[in-house]
Amino acid sequence: MSNKHQIEAVLFDMDGVLVDSEAYICQAGMDMFAEKGKTVLAEDFLPFTGMGENRYLGGVAEKYKIPFELEKDKARTYEIYAELVNGKLFPLDGVKDFIAKCKERGLKMAVASSADPVKVNINLKEIGLQREEFQAVVTGLDIENKKPAPDIFLKAARLLNADPSNCLVVEDAVSGVAAGKAAGARVLALTTAFSPSDLAGADWITETLATAGDEVLDW
Repeated sequence: MSNKHQIEAVLFDMDGVLVDSEAYICQAGMDMFAEKGKTVLAEDFLPFTGMGENRYLGGVAEKYKIPFELEKDKARTYEIYAELVNGKLFPLDGVKDFIAKCKERGLKMAVASSADPVKVNINLKEIGLQREEFQAVVTGLDIENKKPAPDIFLKAARLLNADPSNCLVVEDAVSGVAAGKAAGARVLALTTAFSPSDLAGADWITETLATAGDEVLDW
C-alpha cells in the first residue's frame, strides 16, 4: 500500500467498540430459547459473535435443532434485550474522547453494525450518543452479506463519500477485522472480546479507545 493515503473517515462497529452489550444480547438470546423450553449456553453464541442477530440466534438454533421463526424470535429477543439493558449500558472507555478527536480533525464518522436498527438505536440511546453525531449509520438490514464480507464497511464508506482505503475501521471481532481488511481499510482492533493473537490481522491492536495512540488517526 502506498503511503499517499490520508485518513478521511472512521467506521465504528458498535458492540465491543462503543458499548459492551454482548453479555446482555447473549442473556436475551438464552431467555428467548428458555421460553421455548430449551436451555442453551452462553458459549454457544461465541462462534456467531459480530455476524448479526440472524446468525447469532440462528446458529445456536441450528446447533440444537430448535425450531426457529426468525422475525418473531428475533423481535422477542430484542424486547427482552431492551428490558435487560435499561439504565445498564455505558460507553466503553475513551469513546467520547475518541469521537471528539475525530471531530477536531474534521473526520467523517459512521456506525457500521451487523445488528438490526432496533438494537443499534437502543444502544446509542442508552450510552447517550445521538445518531446525528454520525454522518451515516449502516445496520445488518442494509446489506446482503454480513461480516466477514466487506459489504457493511464498503457501504458506510460510500455513504460518507470516502475512499475505503482512507477509512479507519474500529472493530473488536475476528469477523469484523477480516471485513475491514477485505474492504481495503486500515483496522484498529480492540481486545474487548478476543485476544490480540485472534485479532492479528489488524493494523493496530489495543485494549480500548482510551489506550489507542494518536497514530491511528494521524496518517
